[in-house]
Amino acid sequence: MNTTLTRWLGLLCLTLACLTPVAMAQGIPGGCPEKNLLYWQAFPPGGESDLSARHQQVVLKKKCAAIDTIIQYKAGAGGGLMWSQMNNLPGDGLNVVGINLPHIVFQPIEGEVQYKTADITPVYWFHYTPDVLVVPENSPIKSFAEFIAAAKASPGKMNLGGSGLNSANHAAHERLNAAFGIKSTYVPYKGTGDMSMAVVGAQIDGAVTYTPFAIANKGKVRPLAVAMEKRHPLMPNVPTFRELGVDWIDGAYRGIGAPKSTSPEARKKISDMWATLNNDPEMKELAAKSGFELVNIGTDQMDAFMKERTALYIEGAKRLGLGKK
Repeated sequence: MNTTLTRWLGLLCLTLACLTPVAMAQGIPGGCPEKNLLYWQAFPPGGESDLSARHQQVVLKKKCAAIDTIIQYKAGAGGGLMWSQMNNLPGDGLNVVGINLPHIVFQPIEGEVQYKTADITPVYWFHYTPDVLVVPENSPIKSFAEFIAAAKASPGKMNLGGSGLNSANHAAHERLNAAFGIKSTYVPYKGTGDMSMAVVGAQIDGAVTYTPFAIANKGKVRPLAVAMEKRHPLMPNVPTFRELGVDWIDGAYRGIGAPKSTSPEARKKISDMWATLNNDPEMKELAAKSGFELVNIGTDQMDAFMKERTALYIEGAKRLGLGKK
């Protein structure tokens, strides 16, 4: 009896051991990566891109315990340094790069980067962050109306920070000036993380940034207006630009790209994996708490999405005067 029981227990343990890798990969189409994933960031630590990558790192570890997602940073030129070099990475399906819209359309138009929009191979767009205007908490400006009055009283003297040149923040700043007939000065930083201390410490007058920044710095900055269809549930007292008379619903998309040498099959596997991450309940909770609006644009929808967004941003670039230096 004992011998028979021992044999059955041994067989059961062997069976469970064989099933463990399958259980780990459960829910990941095509299974987990065979080796560690290198996740390259085009901005310094501390910004929205970094925060979203950290969220994904946590959820992927739960689903694929045998591998790590190693986040690497190569910041510079508002993301342009990394994006100029991403096609030099191995196309092995284990190297992915954080990418942003409208940055990868605006920057080549302005002509100050070493890549073209067509050089970037998007694999998945996973979230969207609406534009928001903020001032330091100790600023004498308490409302959007007071902000406009102060800007008009001293043209060009209001300094507003943002993440990078020819970025979504830069475009939003120019749009703010044009839409409300003011003249403020844009101060570019390498990323939101670098900009944070300047705004919180009132070294600049405010920032045109994204909703996660305003939410993460609640009590340190005062949001004045947000570019959404409806008010943000975590900022119910902040009016939308529509309420203020301008049809402005915009922000930045974040996603992942791969080196051009990555095979279509590997791109599809990465895309499916990110879709799984994006639909995980924990990811949804983390995104909601941080102010990220999740979207799901994978390889199957990518061509149509990029065609539509690129045309929209090219038209926007004309309005902003990009590429006319």
